[in-house]
Amino acid sequence: MARFKIIFKKYGESAILIEWPKKIDESILADICNYSENLKAKNIKGITDINVVYASMLVSFNNQIIKASELVDALKVIYHNKYSITFFKAKTIEIPVCYDEEFGQDLNTFLQQKNMQKSEFTALHCETTYTVYGIGFLPGFLYLGGLHKKLFIPRKTTPNLKVLKGSVAIGGEQTGIYPQNSPGGWHIVGSTPLNLFNANSKLPTFLKAGDKVRFKSISKAEYDLIRIQITSNIYQFKEVV
Repeated sequence: MARFKIIFKKYGESAILIEWPKKIDESILADICNYSENLKAKNIKGITDINVVYASMLVSFNNQIIKASELVDALKVIYHNKYSITFFKAKTIEIPVCYDEEFGQDLNTFLQQKNMQKSEFTALHCETTYTVYGIGFLPGFLYLGGLHKKLFIPRKTTPNLKVLKGSVAIGGEQTGIYPQNSPGGWHIVGSTPLNLFNANSKLPTFLKAGDKVRFKSISKAEYDLIRIQITSNIYQFKEVV
């Protein structure tokens, strides 16, 4: 497992921000994810949450249980000692997407700007195996890296006040999925019927940083069927082998 020069910063009264080299890189993400899993395995008393986004990790802690300086010392020791086991194992999940005009409110404008046919767009958007580089700005929002260069487009200058739950969007060099209704400045190109975040579940989201995503183009009829299956609790997430 690679080692990088990383920086530890106090982040407020109850968090430590750990920063890797500031670039989108699979080897950096792999190092972060494996470090995260090693920290969880160590079960350090006082740590309350570990969140990975791109080239950083935020470690939240209870400052009544452990001091920031003590935690930083422990974090450094764990990182700089060689891991005996690679804990992190990524999974690849198939996410169905309907690109019908009903859902992709910005798709026609996107295609006009790119001088592209819809068939070419869907082929390019679905051919990639995307990497989950982080989850946020909303709980369950997936930041997906690996978008084809032909699909890069600047974010909107004027964000939409309401983007619907399940909307699949493109912003800059990334694609992502809105897990709930919210404002948003990305270009909406389709929708997935899947629920990406459930606050009442033991695992609120079924994906984590380092996992992979494949999109599958589906019809409106297939979209409606999956919605029924989800409501009936019979839909099974498809893992790509």
